[in-house]
Amino acid sequence: MIRAYKFLLRPTVGQEAALQAMLADHCFLYNGALQERRDAYRHVSRTSITYGGQSAQLKEIRAFDPECQGRWSFSSQQATLRRLDKAFQAFFGRVKAGEKPGYPRFKGVGHFDTVTFPKDGDGCRWDSTPHDTQTRLRLQGVGHVRVHQHRPVRGRVKTISIKREGRRWYVVLSCDEVPAEPLPATGCIVGIDMGTVHFFTDSHGNHVENPRFLESMADELTTAQQHLATFPRRTKQRTKKHRAAARKVAKLHAKIRRQRADYHHKTALALVQEHDVIGHETLNTAGMTKAPVPKPDPDNGGAFLPNGAAAKAGLNRSILDAGWGRFLSILAQKAESAARRVIPVDARNTSRTCPPEIGGCGHVAKENRVTQAKFECVKCGLVENADRVGALNVLHRAGLVLCAEA
Repeated sequence: MIRAYKFLLRPTVGQEAALQAMLADHCFLYNGALQERRDAYRHVSRTSITYGGQSAQLKEIRAFDPECQGRWSFSSQQATLRRLDKAFQAFFGRVKAGEKPGYPRFKGVGHFDTVTFPKDGDGCRWDSTPHDTQTRLRLQGVGHVRVHQHRPVRGRVKTISIKREGRRWYVVLSCDEVPAEPLPATGCIVGIDMGTVHFFTDSHGNHVENPRFLESMADELTTAQQHLATFPRRTKQRTKKHRAAARKVAKLHAKIRRQRADYHHKTALALVQEHDVIGHETLNTAGMTKAPVPKPDPDNGGAFLPNGAAAKAGLNRSILDAGWGRFLSILAQKAESAARRVIPVDARNTSRTCPPEIGGCGHVAKENRVTQAKFECVKCGLVENADRVGALNVLHRAGLVLCAEA
């Protein structure tokens, strides 16, 4: 298996300054390579420049600027150029698919937050000696940085990334050949129905609380964002107060993100430990959170009819706050590590079908869903919680998948 491990770095003041310089120099290299591609396409008969051509120039760039570009790992600079190449490949892919292209943009120093080292030992070496609470990471041009290693690293370290989040620094290890750690069989299978009122409801009728981390910090976040909005958005010189206000907003968002991730990991672990097979709906979160299409008023040119955008925005915020997609991804990873099975099933009509699992007739109708919480079959009269009905139908469909594979 391939797994990633993320650990907090504890650099000294001098090391933090060196890390900042490393990000700034890689950002300068990224923007310079992007500018070269733009100029070549615009002014030299629309010539295309590839990653291979730009990578071949690195030796000359490092010799010309030894104080900045020359002191960092050659392979990490190649990874930065490869990152730009992937951005262009994605751009051309969207053009061919007829989607909104989104041309690669220049990155500010404050928004270039990751440097990748493609190989352990080439400019960045992970200390493979296990320690109880900490180890050290050797970085070219930075030194040996202390790492808070809160869990053991398994498998073989392939790539190492240094990531900045606000004022915190992290190392992300990508490892392959990570062995599975199977859990003892429980003989239990469950279906779950994701929601916003409850985080999810399982087929046993248990409701798992939705913590609503964004909503709980909405007042504090609104105050911080309003304070940030008092500063001019387009200024050549960012003031000290402006930077402090921006850091405050970023710090609150980072806290919400960490709380949500912690909740997802703990909830997914509990599901994996208690069940051998877990069924869930296949959810298109991006499509579900799209803004409604505007409705032009045919009787009044330039005006629009009400389209429920305000209500939809509230629903979208609740869905994104719950983080369904991230949770299901974590659940799949933990299940694979524990030799459990996760089965995604079609989400259509799961809350409108009378569940056969508890003696329902299987009738499908929109009218079966009376309210958000109540299900009442118009054919056989079965009354049940609507979220549990969805979970039961997910369980039924997951069972059909297992039977088809048997």
